[in-house]
Amino acid sequence: MDLLWWTYPFVQRAIIGGVLIGLLTAWVGTFVVLRRMAFMGAGIGHAAFGGVAVGLLLGWDPVLTATGFCVVVAWAITVVVRRGALTSDTAIGIFFAATMAFGVLLLGMLQTTTDLFGYLFGSVLAIGTADLRLLLVAVVAVGAVLVALHKEFVALAFDAEYARVTGLPEPLLDYLFAALVAITVVLAIKMVGLILASALLVIPGATALHLSRDFRTLLGIAIGVGVASMVLGLGASLVWNTPPGATIVLVATGFFVLSWVFRRV
Repeated sequence: MDLLWWTYPFVQRAIIGGVLIGLLTAWVGTFVVLRRMAFMGAGIGHAAFGGVAVGLLLGWDPVLTATGFCVVVAWAITVVVRRGALTSDTAIGIFFAATMAFGVLLLGMLQTTTDLFGYLFGSVLAIGTADLRLLLVAVVAVGAVLVALHKEFVALAFDAEYARVTGLPEPLLDYLFAALVAITVVLAIKMVGLILASALLVIPGATALHLSRDFRTLLGIAIGVGVASMVLGLGASLVWNTPPGATIVLVATGFFVLSWVFRRV
């Protein structure tokens, strides 16, 4: 593609969508990293495979079915962990495998798997106006919850025991946050695919941890890294004709490596 790639309407829609997703994944991902829930994001990302398969099989919107499916899976994991039946990594590993197997089983009933590749590896350049509207509504809704419960989520992220003692409704906040993570991961699938979606949730926040000493700076750097990774990764993929999703994640990884080197120096 020529050097004026940003002048094409479909690229402009992809950039807008990328900025929104970069902002949201970094915002939610900051809390995910602080609460050491990175594997939760990976588990939900792969659970989306089952939700997409349900949508394709029934002829429903795969994004909506994946969202509902992932929220249920996230809540199920939270229930198992909170009741102490299993450790979080064990519970996530079980649901990870079960939902992937469920998706493979359903896809075996389909005549074709052509539509699946867009969800596996992302289809950022295929984002339409309707997709942007849905994305904007979702970002505003999730952002409103994060703003309204900012202090509560910060308290749980830094000192869950103190938050519990002070009377915060920890179980309700856990279930709500699990739902926010699920929604965010599903939205990111449109950009980079379900295989890489969890990376956008973790890398910006992990990068910011190397460069900040307070939460406000941490959140700002994470959002900056998330948005920059989306825009630069998309631009690089168009100029060099590489897969957009993989390029975006590699750019984010590059920011992480630079932050690690900077901290070491």
